[in-house]
Amino acid sequence: MTARILIVDDVPANTRLLEAKLAAEYYQVTSARDGFEALDAARAWQPDLILLDVMMPGMDGYECCRLLKDDPVTLHIPVVMVTALSEPGERLHGLEAGADDFLTKPVDYDTLMARVRSLVRLKRLLDEWRARGDTARALGLNTDRLLIPSVAGARVLVVDDWDQSAQSIQDALTEDGVIPVHAHNHAEAINMTASVNFDLLVINLSLDGEDPLKLVSVLRASDATHETPLLLVGEAGEKDRILRGFELGANDWLVQPVDPNELRARARNQIRRKFYQDRLRSDLGTALEMALTDPLTGLYNQRYLRRHLSGLMDSGQGRPLALLMVDVDHFKSVNDRFGHVSGDHALRLIADSLRINTRVFDSVARYGGEEFVVVMPGTAVEEATAAAERLRAAVEVVQFTALDGTQVPLTASIGVACTPNASGSPELLLQAADAALYDAKRNGRNRVEVAGTAPVT
Repeated sequence: MTARILIVDDVPANTRLLEAKLAAEYYQVTSARDGFEALDAARAWQPDLILLDVMMPGMDGYECCRLLKDDPVTLHIPVVMVTALSEPGERLHGLEAGADDFLTKPVDYDTLMARVRSLVRLKRLLDEWRARGDTARALGLNTDRLLIPSVAGARVLVVDDWDQSAQSIQDALTEDGVIPVHAHNHAEAINMTASVNFDLLVINLSLDGEDPLKLVSVLRASDATHETPLLLVGEAGEKDRILRGFELGANDWLVQPVDPNELRARARNQIRRKFYQDRLRSDLGTALEMALTDPLTGLYNQRYLRRHLSGLMDSGQGRPLALLMVDVDHFKSVNDRFGHVSGDHALRLIADSLRINTRVFDSVARYGGEEFVVVMPGTAVEEATAAAERLRAAVEVVQFTALDGTQVPLTASIGVACTPNASGSPELLLQAADAALYDAKRNGRNRVEVAGTAPVT
């Protein structure tokens, strides 16, 4: 997996060494000499990862990182800070500035490559969600800006068989308003994750009598947790196990003894990334719903109807399929006499009546104007005709009051078309129902007519 990586360092020798290592792994690499160049390059080049030196003239790495994370154009780019300083306070400073990780010189290249692969993989996933969200906004379906969320209320599972160790992790997390719970072993962890949607999983690699990497593998394979961030806690001498955990899908790690402040900072980064991803997914779902839903009535729109109908008729299930075309009688006079606001209210009342009086597996859509369509899978002509009569009667008793207080009676004409085996052309089925609807109107309105023959291809 290739990626674009920006190296920010004022020492050319350091830059050349990192460039050589990364280029050998087929990454595309460019460099900046200071924080100011880094900000420009990040905005223009949009790298997949930034390796940022801390000690630089003019603007240090902490300030540069904070500016990157404050800019909506670059806040999603992972930042790994690199420094010769190894004090816990320096790591905490970097993580609180928004860095996604912190590496100490001389850089361990196995660790670096593991971090790079993990962060790039996550960046690509977020890029996909962001691109879909941008498309939705470009279509006018979503205009909300994505803000960095608070982690208060996030749910975290701590998997550790030593109560004292687990308690110290839980105590640190609660300082940020996080809600931690404790699992002692694999079985408890699997049971809890099956019933609770956690925002972070913290796993101690020193579980007695069990292989924690097997648990990592199981959690990554599970539908419930395959996207939940995983934070590993290991001993300093467990480098190989930690790297293996990364290969299995872990997102971050901490080394014992755990520094509470570093734990909180790393947990915040992972939880916020999860919230960010969840929000993008939610925005996409909302955009799709808006794209397939009629905004006035809340019913499906014609776009969804045609796709759904095609799917049913292409499924090859061989069951009968009925389609009801419903048209509100004399609706133009309602708009002309009482105005479009009253007309819209009438359409909403009729839509609610159709929704209430159809089965949960039927689909009701607004076809356009005052026309509605009901798709009834597994329904033969006799049952569909009876259903159409019930809908006609339900519309007839709708209580509609115009804005001026006038009680206005509403009726509907309905055309029914059926195919005995859910095969054929959706267009022909719609045309047959429309022809039957025309017959209903011609024969006096407020009635049901059935298409004379089953539509064929």
